[in-house]
Amino acid sequence: MREGLNEPVSVLSIYSKKHKIFKPEILTWDGIDYRLGKVDFYHKTKKGSTTLHHFSLTDKDESTYFKLVFDATTLNWTLEEYMMSGENQAHYAT
Repeated sequence: MREGLNEPVSVLSIYSKKHKIFKPEILTWDGIDYRLGKVDFYHKTKKGSTTLHHFSLTDKDESTYFKLVFDATTLNWTLEEYMMSGENQAHYAT
């Protein structure tokens, strides 16, 4: 299993009662705000008693692909991986 970046980031997220969705909208990473697009993949996992929500999505310009994790216990967001458009490999810590 490859190691993730595990870099803390700021995320503005939304919840819609009507549509029953929770999703990240704006990611602030390295001083840059990324408006996020549609969630391509979502799943949740458990780490002990903590529920982790995993989101895979691109920015609105589709220039960068992100894998984000939301920790439901601490309410913290973490950037696991990213990939720039046109690149063949994801960026993550080794």
